[in-house]
Amino acid sequence: MRVVVIIPSRYGSSRFDGKPLAPICGRPMVQWVYQRASQSSRVETVHVATDDERIRAAVKAFGGNVMMTASTCRSGTDRVAEAAERLGLGMRDVVVNIQGDQPLVDPRCFNAVVKPFTEDPSVKMSTLAFAIVDEREITDPKDVKVTFDENGDALYFSRATIPMGRDGFSGYTIYKHLGVYAYTREFLECFRSLSPGRLEEIEKLEQLRAMEHGHRIRVVVTPYDSPEVDLPVDIRRIEEKMAAMGIG
Repeated sequence: MRVVVIIPSRYGSSRFDGKPLAPICGRPMVQWVYQRASQSSRVETVHVATDDERIRAAVKAFGGNVMMTASTCRSGTDRVAEAAERLGLGMRDVVVNIQGDQPLVDPRCFNAVVKPFTEDPSVKMSTLAFAIVDEREITDPKDVKVTFDENGDALYFSRATIPMGRDGFSGYTIYKHLGVYAYTREFLECFRSLSPGRLEEIEKLEQLRAMEHGHRIRVVVTPYDSPEVDLPVDIRRIEEKMAAMGIG
């Protein structure tokens, strides 16, 4: 079973144009994600998939693998699927999809999200969750929450607070979803063919599409947070975290 990380990356964004190339401690943001993924002991190769020449040139400049994909891709998952097909991956190989806006992702997160595929042959898709410690994230709609059953399979993803305790937030853990996904290439092709779901369109969460069509998503709890850069103002916060961690 091969494990390949593919980082879908587009230049245009309504909230942060050119985000993948935004400098963080002197390096493009996408380079941080690429290099963190490359440090995983479980990952064979890392590739950036883009339709923008500026991103292609930047990845080439730091020595990374990059491929140009169709500008007609509807989503990052479609871009990942196209790249996986062109890489010639087998149907049981595992593709890890991470957006290029998580420069602090811990390399061990990639090991964790892949582990279910080695333990349970029925797993087709997995993702990560982190126990929230910053209470502001509990009610912030940009921080997606996830609940899961006793087997670790997702029950629901939401921008709302789930579960919502009748008597407040004390006495139980609320989990934040981290935007790292793994799929068998076979299921990635299946996912690509599914029509968008009603809940997906309401929450604007693509992973709900799999669940609305009856597919399970295995959730792995990790002790490593992976904060995302949504807006330019987030970069300073990330650089401060890097300084505290001694990187950068």
